[in-house]
Amino acid sequence: MKRNTWLIALLPLGLLAVLLALIIWSKPADAIRGDRKVPPVERLTFQRVVLEPGMILATLLNDGPDEVTIAQVQVDDAYWTFTADRGQVLGHLGRTTLRIPYPWVEGETHVVKVLTSTGLPFEYEVAVALSTPGFNGRFLRVFTLIGLYVGVIPVAIGLLWFPLLSRVSARGMDFLLALTVGLLGFLLVDGAAEGLEAAGGLPESFQGTVLFALAAVGAYLLLDGVSAWLKARRSGPERPGWVLALLIAVGIGLHNFGEGLAIGSAFALGEAALGTLLIIGFTLHNTTEGLAIVAPLARDKHHVSLWELVKLGLIGGAPTIAGAWLGGFVYSPVWSVLFLALGVGAIAQVIAQIAKQMTRGHAPSGVLTRGPVLAGLFTGVAVMYVTGMLVG
Repeated sequence: MKRNTWLIALLPLGLLAVLLALIIWSKPADAIRGDRKVPPVERLTFQRVVLEPGMILATLLNDGPDEVTIAQVQVDDAYWTFTADRGQVLGHLGRTTLRIPYPWVEGETHVVKVLTSTGLPFEYEVAVALSTPGFNGRFLRVFTLIGLYVGVIPVAIGLLWFPLLSRVSARGMDFLLALTVGLLGFLLVDGAAEGLEAAGGLPESFQGTVLFALAAVGAYLLLDGVSAWLKARRSGPERPGWVLALLIAVGIGLHNFGEGLAIGSAFALGEAALGTLLIIGFTLHNTTEGLAIVAPLARDKHHVSLWELVKLGLIGGAPTIAGAWLGGFVYSPVWSVLFLALGVGAIAQVIAQIAKQMTRGHAPSGVLTRGPVLAGLFTGVAVMYVTGMLVG
């Protein structure tokens, strides 16, 4: 590229930098206010609340454009002493952690309220107080065990249906592929609802909904590119079932990573205990995911080895363990939104791939009117809905 071209490209950026410097120096907003005492725009958000024996640690972020001063702290309507590791005055996107010596009671509900220098209150409710896990061997084993129960083993059990699937008729195969679409469609809607809810809880400066949408679209396009690369490089046209099964495993793995984050963060935030009934619900819910992974392999004439099934099971189930570790020890709401969005985008791409395979050589409207297809769609959604009731 010629030097003149570089200068033309950089000129607008230089002028923009000068304009921004001028705005910062002249402060036109302050000039508009004049001598009037306009109250600052204050938006404090609780990023994390950690419960240690006799101590509450609350991390706060200033999401507003103006400086905020933390003046007082209340716990359960009583004023309490506190210290702030990064000071009590926070600029835009400033962050501090308050250490509050308070004798919280396990299993009880506690409300932490922060008052700014202008008297504006911001509060956070700990619904069920539990000691937040630290990074140690005990909790590492617990999170690993829960991840195995919830993710790896259920998906592996679902894979055991593969010998049966390889013997079904063409109508049975239509039913199974439609069943897979129903299962994944439920995960798509469920993941989108969870992701948008988590995005709504992010500080406004992070633009949670936009972040969720961009990550979902990015995952969709990335998986589309991976699909094309796999078909061209490794499997070829004789193994389309393997490629589709691998993509389904990746999509479900991303979804299960987000599920693991939710499990781990429930402990990290000190909000809830993961009871046996909830673990059973996750287990039943995720067993159907193994069926969704192996359904496309029934049309694959190539021999599927045990090692290939193991790989698919690990791709779909093992991320649950990693998600539980990350959510339990280094929880971040931004990561939750990102991985839920990645799971949604990946599953949407997989549904599109399956639909393309089902409609090959047929009009889409004709496929949807087939009895086995309608029955499979309804059964897939119904199964996920019923097992999801135990999770919810």
